[in-house]
Amino acid sequence: MRLEILPVLGIGHVTEGDDLAAVIATAAPWLHNGDVLVVTSKIVSKAEGRLVDVPADGPERLAARDEVLAGETARVVASRGPTRIVQTHHGFVMASAGIDASNVDKTQLVLLPVDPDASARALRDALRERYDLDVAVIVSDTMGRPWRNGLTDVALGVAGMPAIRDHRGEVDPYGNELQLTQMAVVDELAGAGELIKGKCDQVPVAVVRGYFSATNQDDASGARALVRDATQDLFSLGTAEARAAGLVDAATLADGRGPTPADLTAVRRAIDTVAGVVAPGTVFTLVDEAEVRAGLVAEMPGWPDGAALVLGSAPTPVEPIGLVRFGADLHRLRVALAAEGVGSTLLPPPPGSPASAALAL
Repeated sequence: MRLEILPVLGIGHVTEGDDLAAVIATAAPWLHNGDVLVVTSKIVSKAEGRLVDVPADGPERLAARDEVLAGETARVVASRGPTRIVQTHHGFVMASAGIDASNVDKTQLVLLPVDPDASARALRDALRERYDLDVAVIVSDTMGRPWRNGLTDVALGVAGMPAIRDHRGEVDPYGNELQLTQMAVVDELAGAGELIKGKCDQVPVAVVRGYFSATNQDDASGARALVRDATQDLFSLGTAEARAAGLVDAATLADGRGPTPADLTAVRRAIDTVAGVVAPGTVFTLVDEAEVRAGLVAEMPGWPDGAALVLGSAPTPVEPIGLVRFGADLHRLRVALAAEGVGSTLLPPPPGSPASAALAL
C-alpha cells in the first residue's frame, strides 16, 4: 500500500451558510473515488454557524468564555488553574470542550459541530450526489493525549468508512490469536492529514489517497465508536478530582462485609497503612490464629461465623477525648480496608474491654 497526502489549496475564508461541498470540489477538481477527505472541524463549524460572540478582551471575555464552556460541558474531568479538561455532550474528552479562538475574529469563539458524524455524512452525500465522487470524509480536530506531550489531530466525525479496524480473532505470523487489537484508523488518517494542514498555513482540508478500505458503507456508528464507555474508562477523572471523590466516598463509607472472604494480605497492608497516623498507643491486630478467633466468637454470640476479625485497642488510660480519637482511627482503618477492596462492619467490643473494638471483614 502506498499513501499520498495532498493539500487542498484555495479554500479561503468560510462563513455561515457556505456550501462546503462546492467549495472543496472547486478547490480540488482532481479528487477521485476512494480518496479520504480530512476536513478541519473549524470550517464545518463556521459553515454551520457554530460561532458565539464574546468581548474582544478583558475580564468580560474570560467570563463569557467560561459561560460558553459551561454550556458545552457534560462533566468536568480535570481542572488546573484556568485549564479545564471536560467531556463534551458528544462524549469527547478535550481541553475547553474544543472551543477555539484561532483563525476567527477576536470577538468570536468557534464551537465544535453539534453532530460531527452527521456533518461528515452530509458532506459525503453532497459530493456523491452532485459531483459523482465516492469519497470518505473525516471531520477532525486537535487534541492533547494523556501521558504524552504535544497535540495531534483526531476524528470527531466520519462517513464512508468504519472508525475502527478490528483485528480481534485474526492470527499473527506466530500463530497467536489477537484478542484486543482495534486500530483507530480514522484518528491515524486525521493525524496524517494534519501533517500538511496547520492553523497558520490556512489549509483546512487534506486528502489521503491510497488507503485500501477508504470507501465502505459500514460507517453507521461513525466516530462515536471511538468514545470509550464510562464503565470501561479507567481514567475518567483527573488525579485531584479522583482524590476528592475518594475523600467523599470515605466520608460516606457504609458498613458491610464484602461478598467474598477478605484477603488477609490486603488486611495487613491496610493496618500497616494507618500505623503511622493513628494516636500513639492505638493498636490494630488481625486475629489470624484459628483457636484465638474461635474463642472470641464463642464469647460473643452474634459475631459472624467465618469472618476475618480485626481487634483494636485504644491508648490507656482511657479518657473521653481519647475515645473520640479512637473512633476516628477506627474509621481510618475502615477507609484503608475499603481502598484494598475489603468491606468491614463494626462489632460490639469483646466482654470486659470497654476501650476496644472489633471489625468483621
